[in-house]
Amino acid sequence: MTTHEEMDARYMALALEEAAAAAAEGEVPVGALIVNGGQVIARDHNRPIILIDPTAHAEILVIRAAARYEGNYRLSGTTLYVTLEPCLMCAGAIIHARISRVVFGARDPKGGAVVSVGRTFEDTRLNHHVDFTGGVMEGPCAEILSSFFQQKRI
Repeated sequence: MTTHEEMDARYMALALEEAAAAAAEGEVPVGALIVNGGQVIARDHNRPIILIDPTAHAEILVIRAAARYEGNYRLSGTTLYVTLEPCLMCAGAIIHARISRVVFGARDPKGGAVVSVGRTFEDTRLNHHVDFTGGVMEGPCAEILSSFFQQKRI
C-alpha cells in the first residue's frame, strides 16, 4: 500500500521532470502537474519566454490544460503538484479553479504566496480554501533552480 507521502513524492518526481524540460529550453525550471483520482490529467512547465506570455507559469498552463481535459473550469477534487511555491498570480488562479490541494517543493522567499511572502490559501476572507503541503522533495526542487541560476551567471 502506498502512503500519502510516497504518492506525493512520486508525483513531485514527475513535476521535476517537467522542471528539467523547462531548464533545457532556457526557462526557469519549474514544473507542475494536476492529478484527479490518481490520474495525471495535465503536466507542463514554465514557458513565459517561449510563449512570450508573462502568465505562462507552469501552474497556469496545467490549470488551463486540466480545465480543457475535464470540460470544466472548476477543478474541485484535484491536486496540483509544483516544484516551487506558487506566486500570487498562480495562487489566485488555483483559488478560482477551486483546486482542492496544492503540493509544492521549494519555498520561494521572494515571491511565494503560500507561506513565504504571503499566506493566500489561509486568508479566511476568500471564498475557497486550499489545503497545501510544502517541502515535498524540497532538496531536488531547490537544487534544479539554484543550478539553473548558477549556469546563467557563468
